[in-house]
Amino acid sequence: MLNELTYRLLRPALFCMDPEAAHDLMIDTLVRTQHSPLRQMYAQTRVQDPVTVAGLRFPNRVGMAAGLDKNARCIDALAALGFGFVEVGTVTPLAQPGNPKPRMFRLPEQQALINRLGFNNEGLQAFLNHVKQAQSVGQPDGMKLGLNIGKNAATPIEHAVDDYLTCLEGVYPHADYVTVNISSPNTQNLRSLQSDEALDSLLSALQQRKQTLADQHGRVVPMFLKIAPDLDESQIESIAATLKRHGMDGVIATNTTIARDAVKQLPHGEETGGLSGRPVFESSNRVIRALRAALGPGFPIIGVGGILSGQDAAEKIKAGADVVQLYTGLIYKGPELVTESAKAIAALRR
Repeated sequence: MLNELTYRLLRPALFCMDPEAAHDLMIDTLVRTQHSPLRQMYAQTRVQDPVTVAGLRFPNRVGMAAGLDKNARCIDALAALGFGFVEVGTVTPLAQPGNPKPRMFRLPEQQALINRLGFNNEGLQAFLNHVKQAQSVGQPDGMKLGLNIGKNAATPIEHAVDDYLTCLEGVYPHADYVTVNISSPNTQNLRSLQSDEALDSLLSALQQRKQTLADQHGRVVPMFLKIAPDLDESQIESIAATLKRHGMDGVIATNTTIARDAVKQLPHGEETGGLSGRPVFESSNRVIRALRAALGPGFPIIGVGGILSGQDAAEKIKAGADVVQLYTGLIYKGPELVTESAKAIAALRR
């Protein structure tokens, strides 16, 4: 097991590397080891704290956020870390390289990252091929799999719905839930889809196609919307009303932030892109609280942003989230954060 001490010893070597190179090395290592005895280096016993959200029974309330495994290459390795659910992507219809490098930056003073990767991925067909190879999904009481969809950078924003529909059709048969990502700051104009008219149009088209797919496949797959933390109260209330009006199954709050107040004096603090980690913790919680107030007690919310301890994970639940996701905290704290967070959340029930 890659315990906390081992990761602390390993992390300085990783942090000497370019952030994206270290990320690629980690993914490649997970891919090579996930179906071999070497996976015991990082495998952890999953904390059992089952909860049903959006009709899905999660074995515990801690998930892997989208963005780490964009191409769905190491689903089984992530499952071995003890997550109750894993979300992979964002995938786009066609392969695309993303934005020019360098495009990922560490801010260790704030336990944060800035990235402007730009939905770099191998495209929908390669993504689905990898998903089909995963061995840890499809079990009734096992880890749940979320597939996160987006649009190609070259697709004009007025035709964005076509990309989302293409991806929805592709991922629907293989997903436990689908996430519609309209909140990355790294694809030009993407966040404009959060505006009232654009969001109405997108969700209407997606829900119509979802109904057709549900009839075709004989199963209803929940669909979540992932939103930004950089929203004011009126925008949150408007999005909440739109979610309910279109019968969406849940919301993920939140993506990365474009705010720089906490990091602008730090090296790389002014880099363009989405800021994740500690600085987004409170803004994410603010959005979660506002969503819970607007949506009521029964609407599923996945809380993500700035979780670096079990206490942070518990605070997300207290703010109104049903389950939580990790990403940047995993980079800074290592696999032990998964277990620590799941135990802290489970303790809230006692």
